[in-house]
Amino acid sequence: MSPPETDTAPDQIAGAPHPREAQTLFGQAEAEAGFLDAWNAGRLHHGWLLAGPRGIGKATLAWRVARFLLATDAPGAGASLDVAPDHPVARRILARSEPGLAHVTRSLNDKGALRSAIVVDDIRALHRFFSLSAADGGRRVVIVDAADEMNTAAANALLKMLEEPPARTTILLVAHQPSALLPTIRSRCRMLRLAPLAPADLEAALRQAGAELPEQPERLSALAAGSAGGALRLVNLGGLDLYGDLVAILDSLPRLDRPRLIALAESMARRGQEERLDLLLDLIDTLLARLARHGATGRPGPEGAPGEAEMLARLAPDPASARRWAALAATISDRSRHGRAVNLDPAALVLDTVLRIEKTARR
Repeated sequence: MSPPETDTAPDQIAGAPHPREAQTLFGQAEAEAGFLDAWNAGRLHHGWLLAGPRGIGKATLAWRVARFLLATDAPGAGASLDVAPDHPVARRILARSEPGLAHVTRSLNDKGALRSAIVVDDIRALHRFFSLSAADGGRRVVIVDAADEMNTAAANALLKMLEEPPARTTILLVAHQPSALLPTIRSRCRMLRLAPLAPADLEAALRQAGAELPEQPERLSALAAGSAGGALRLVNLGGLDLYGDLVAILDSLPRLDRPRLIALAESMARRGQEERLDLLLDLIDTLLARLARHGATGRPGPEGAPGEAEMLARLAPDPASARRWAALAATISDRSRHGRAVNLDPAALVLDTVLRIEKTARR
C-alpha cells in the first residue's frame, strides 16, 4: 500500500531521491541506537514517533527501520539497521511491492490534485492492509509521513489503531512538529528525537543525494541549519545567491540600494519562479532571525554570505534591536504567507517586505 507515484511524492524533497532509496543515514547514530536497544532487549514498542526538523533524516530512518523489521527474524539479532540491498525485502520495498509495509502520506483528491492534509480515508485504508496481511502471520510495518499533516478525523482514526494495535505491527510516525499531534497520540508512542546534522554529515548526505556542493560549503551549512533537505533546496534553487542579494541589499541601509531591490523583486514575478519566491521568503525569515540572534548574543556565527557578519553587527548591535527584529520577523512571516495565499503580486510582496525591513533599520 503506497500513495500514487508522481514526479515528486509529498514526502520527497524535490530533486532528491525518495527516502526509501537511501542506503545510509548520516548523523543519527543515537536515534538508531535507541531503536536497536529496544529491539535487542525484546521491548519493541508498537508505536514510534520520529521527531525533529525537516530534512534531517527522519523519513530515511523510518524506511531503514521498516526494512530491518521485515528482514530480521528475532530480537537480539540486530547490531545495525543495515539490510543488504540485494535482500528480498530491500528489493521489494524499492519496487513498492512489499506486502508487509503500508506507506501513508497525503493522497490525491478527485481532481487529481495533492491534498493539503492526510485525510481519514487514508488512515482507514490501513484496515484493509491489516486484513490482507494477517493471513501469513508475519510482521507488518506502517509509515505515516508526515503524521503532523493529518487532519482531525485522520488523527482520531490513527489513535484508535494505536490504542488497540494489531498483532506484530509497528507504526512509525514521522513528525516535523510533534507538538501539533494529539497528546494522546504522543503518549502512545515512544519518541526518537533526531538532531540537526553536523557540517560533515550534511555534506555526506548531499553527496548521497547526488547534489553538487558549492565552492564554500560552510555558507550552505550556516543557512541550512543542519537540514540536508534544506541544503538541497538551497542548492537546487540558487539559494546562496538569493541570500547574497538579500545581505547586499540590507548592507546598503540606511540608503537602500533600490535598483538592486527592484531587480530582485521583478525576477520573482517571472513565470515559473514560484518555488524561488517561497525560498526567498524563507530566507528573509532566516535573515531576520539571524539579526535578532546577533542582537541578543553578539555572536554572528558562520556567515551565510560575504559581508553578513559586518551587516549583522551594524543593524543588530544590542538586545533592544534584537527585540525589534524579532517582532518584525513575526509580522513579516504572517504577511508574506498571507500574500502567497491570496496570490499577491510577487514583486509587490517582495518590495513591501524589504521596505518594512528598511523602516525598522532606520530606527
